[in-house]
Amino acid sequence: MPERQRADARRNHARILAVAEQEVAAHGANASLEQIARVAGVGSATVRRHFPTRRALLEAVSHRRIDALCERARELAGKDDSRAALLEWLGDLLAYCVTARGLANVLTYDAETEAAHQNACSVRIVEAGDPLLRRAVEDGAVSGEVTVADLVTLVVGIALATEHHPDPRGRPSACSRWPWPG
Repeated sequence: MPERQRADARRNHARILAVAEQEVAAHGANASLEQIARVAGVGSATVRRHFPTRRALLEAVSHRRIDALCERARELAGKDDSRAALLEWLGDLLAYCVTARGLANVLTYDAETEAAHQNACSVRIVEAGDPLLRRAVEDGAVSGEVTVADLVTLVVGIALATEHHPDPRGRPSACSRWPWPG
């Protein structure tokens, strides 16, 4: 959000984002934009002016979580066991996707963001995970044919598959043993 915006526009942006975080947490990626506008006390056109697409809103809502996942990858990059570091980061990514409704949707590709380079959140996650994967490949813990995008796709698939389970946080634990040699 440009700092040159009027003060009321900055306040609206912050209020919309705060309400959107609550609505997405409660209702997932399909949270009603009209409900967000109502609760934020603005018109739906104001929401769309600040966030022209649902994906733009979801990316903004997920920004802090994406930052935390990127920072976590940097922390784990120095770990001696490259396989354990990669698995720990993927576990963190899965935990975030399951507990932060809407995050898995942000990391998926769709017609709106056809190419990976157009999905800012996915690009950041792939860039963050790349050093972890490279080290694991160099150590022989993971096949060189695997990409971070492949791994993120698996995590997102698990998160989306368990999203409507009565307790989605409990289901991915069954997937905690990744099928890699170790």
